[in-house]
Amino acid sequence: MSGKVVLPGGSKVSALGIGTWMMGERPEARAEETESVRLGVELGLKLVDTAEMYGEGACERFLGEALAGLRDKVFLVSKVYPHNASRAGVVSACERSLRRLKTDHLDLYLLHWRGSVPLAETIIGFEQLKTQGKIRDWGVSNFDTDDMNELFQTPGGEACATNQVLYNLTRRGPEWDLLPWLQEHEMPLMAYSPIERGRLKSTGVLADLAAKHNARPYQIALAWALRMPGNIVIPKASRAAHMRENAGASDIALDAEDLAALDAAFPPPSRRRALEML
Repeated sequence: MSGKVVLPGGSKVSALGIGTWMMGERPEARAEETESVRLGVELGLKLVDTAEMYGEGACERFLGEALAGLRDKVFLVSKVYPHNASRAGVVSACERSLRRLKTDHLDLYLLHWRGSVPLAETIIGFEQLKTQGKIRDWGVSNFDTDDMNELFQTPGGEACATNQVLYNLTRRGPEWDLLPWLQEHEMPLMAYSPIERGRLKSTGVLADLAAKHNARPYQIALAWALRMPGNIVIPKASRAAHMRENAGASDIALDAEDLAALDAAFPPPSRRRALEML
């Protein structure tokens, strides 16, 4: 069972959720993907993340069908394109996402990455959506530390609920300054691509620790990403068996020796690095 993380506004969400990038784009995979998402929700992975960018709305339409009858069990997250993030544009984009998702509100709405629209405009649009009841919280994605500082210096910016970034064993740059910044401000980090889109090597220390914990190597990588209270982790699983494995990662408790072995194989940053994106 996934643990819980509390957002700054008080909402409790599943620490282990479901990513959906590239889901809903292949008709032949639709039934299998639907089964996987529904199983994940039933197993306690109740945060489901998507974006208008994913398949240009195809993923949101897929989830609108896949989550039929489960909406009240799900904490639903979507993201707005930067070029749609003007004061009026963000409202229109959200309304389109709601129609595709077949719901009347989002639990969390994120700015997908920095664009040319001033943050002040986007915040006003987000707050209008909150007032209208169309979103409950808003946040950002792919914001580096200087972006977060700018956000907090912008009127209303302190209402930000989370920052969704690329973070896994091979992408540990956020640990240098971004993760400490988020922790100082009691804001959860939401980690996307926590197993590097399946490219993490399932040999070496991951295989050794998997044998120790009677687990799979990728479950060890997910357990590592979940090791810090306040982290939200959103792996994708297109098959039910894979989703069941993801859910099992929340039951793995890595000890100090395990973490030291992972640090040796995947060293933490020794200097500041610009935030990476996929």
